[in-house]
Amino acid sequence: MKRFVKDSFSGLPREFWWLWTATLINSLGGFVGIFLALYLTNGLGYSASFTGFVGSLYGGGAVVASILGGFLADRIGRTRTILVAQLTTSISTLLLGFADSAAVIAVLAFVVGVSGAAARPAIGATIADLVEGPERQKAFSLNFWAANLGFGASAAIVGMVAEHGYLPLFMVEATATFVCAILVHLRVPETSGKRSRGQEQDSRFFSGYAAVCKDWTFMGIVGMTFLMALLFQQAATALPITMSMKGFSSADYGMVISLNGFMIVLLQVLLSRVVKSVTPRRVLAASALLCGYGLAVIAGADSLHFYFLAVAIWTLGEIIFAPVIMNLVSQLSSSATRGRYQGMYQLAFSGAALVAPISGGFVIDRFGVNVIWIICGVIGTVAAIGYTLLGRAVEERSNRTADLAVAVPR
Repeated sequence: MKRFVKDSFSGLPREFWWLWTATLINSLGGFVGIFLALYLTNGLGYSASFTGFVGSLYGGGAVVASILGGFLADRIGRTRTILVAQLTTSISTLLLGFADSAAVIAVLAFVVGVSGAAARPAIGATIADLVEGPERQKAFSLNFWAANLGFGASAAIVGMVAEHGYLPLFMVEATATFVCAILVHLRVPETSGKRSRGQEQDSRFFSGYAAVCKDWTFMGIVGMTFLMALLFQQAATALPITMSMKGFSSADYGMVISLNGFMIVLLQVLLSRVVKSVTPRRVLAASALLCGYGLAVIAGADSLHFYFLAVAIWTLGEIIFAPVIMNLVSQLSSSATRGRYQGMYQLAFSGAALVAPISGGFVIDRFGVNVIWIICGVIGTVAAIGYTLLGRAVEERSNRTADLAVAVPR
């Protein structure tokens, strides 16, 4: 046991652990995304349509942030981007807690959505810069674990804090985000490094992203990741609707979905070690099948046991997916373009967050509640095939790069 703990947590630089600590603190205080809809309806008395509109602005902000944050991470630096994004999030979150008009709430929700997600590409790029070789996948796994550990804790206590009013939630998140910004600024060095003249030209916004979009292998991986993100979104969109239509309560849904967070916290570190020696294409293909077919099980679910089984299957896929895909994205990018690659990767998730509720609702209304879960099985199969084919292309690309490095004299 002692050796397992040592192997799982050792070998990483001190700067990474400061970033890990900031991720944990930030996710522990990440209340707004959890209770925003409840705050607007129950706390302020706004309609469901206005609440949905604000939620769309909040999610739309994350789409903008994926591209903007990736560009800034390469242009002005990783830590500067994190500092600016998190300070802006801290201020706008606090202002949102005091906002009392619909227009101001809508604007601030969009600002919080943008600034809150803008740091993600920079954080991913920083981890890739700080940790090289086989330890990098472990670093991504531990950071993903910290985010879920904090989110699970914040989700558990948000209801208790809200009983004393919603303003303390805004104040706690604003404070936590501010602390994270200062912590990263003081303890995590800038990792983007110096660029050559040619690379500086590529750091322009449009030409920089045009170069990323020309990397067809990477863009194919982004496309498959978008499909995976659509699957992950069903847990928060289609699953509660399905359970409600089949006669289960919101408490039942809460118990079922809590298994996801519990399994991630308990198994993330262990399973990441298990798959670290397996080729990425095999891990990603297995993950896609587990997620797709785990969700497909819901089509025939008629008891809580079936729902727990479905969550367990797809959570296993999610656990092995996250560190492997993030490590693969970092391998495909150079240091000068890493922020934009991370930004495009994050766009797959923020885009899915916008598309999934609309598309899922349409399918349920038009074809019935079980059809969407069958579609999830199909999507998982397509993603598995795509990752297998693209993974082979990545391996060939890595081999060519290695051969070139050997051939070029030093």
